[in-house]
Amino acid sequence: MLLLASAVLGIMPFMLAFAAGAMLYVVVEELVPEYSQGKHSNIGTVGFALGFALMMVLDVVLS
Repeated sequence: MLLLASAVLGIMPFMLAFAAGAMLYVVVEELVPEYSQGKHSNIGTVGFALGFALMMVLDVVLS
């Protein structure tokens, strides 16, 4: 078990980032019903993702 943990240690940040992105996608798609209504339901989700990424970039740049 310890060998497995040490082998995965290098990619752990990427795995955690993927899990966080998947959780954000689920929250936006399922818990914000206005985003999934209508003909073009992915526009709201993509807009949220771009806005969130912009917010994170500005947080790093301005701090």
